[in-house]
Amino acid sequence: MNKEAGISTFRLEGRLVRLVGKDEGKPKRLLVATAEGECCIKLSKYLRRPLAEVLRPGDWLEIAGEQKYKYKTGELKLKAFQVNLKARVKPEELEKLLPSAVTAPVKSSVILCQKSSCRQRGAALVNRAMRESLRDRGLEDQVAIKETGCMKQCKQGPCMVFMPDKARYTQVEPKQVPMLVEKHFAAGANKSLKAKQSATTD
Repeated sequence: MNKEAGISTFRLEGRLVRLVGKDEGKPKRLLVATAEGECCIKLSKYLRRPLAEVLRPGDWLEIAGEQKYKYKTGELKLKAFQVNLKARVKPEELEKLLPSAVTAPVKSSVILCQKSSCRQRGAALVNRAMRESLRDRGLEDQVAIKETGCMKQCKQGPCMVFMPDKARYTQVEPKQVPMLVEKHFAAGANKSLKAKQSATTD
């Protein structure tokens, strides 16, 4: 067992921005726009050549694979084992579609353990409280919530990590979440509040 990283599965949907790699015939990664922002997903070797022949920017994809969370750095890496083409846009629609589909990368995120031990200790309630706190402060588009596998602190769950601060918290209770959001994302919340006030007064 890898004691330096937590490994679990993931499944997501998003729109292909571009194939990434020096060799156009064998791209190593997919850059995908999702509801939480752009993410770069490494491709398994057996997928690279077949996908290069069929995928094009704008395609709507369903991707499944493995995610690895590194405890020391707080880095979350995704590797795809399965990629399904769900929908394809017409060439004339691509120019209109991609600018609205591709959002700026989300710089801040909260990584929440959702394995059984943490869930038994209230991780689902903490997850809900986090989403509500971000929404109340207008931060749902600025902060991504990433659910991950075991963080190797099962007896101290629920566990979470705030990025990019790399601040780790254990035994988190739902009532503590608003305070943690204010602590790590106060600047973003203030900007969102000012923007809303400006829109109201204009």
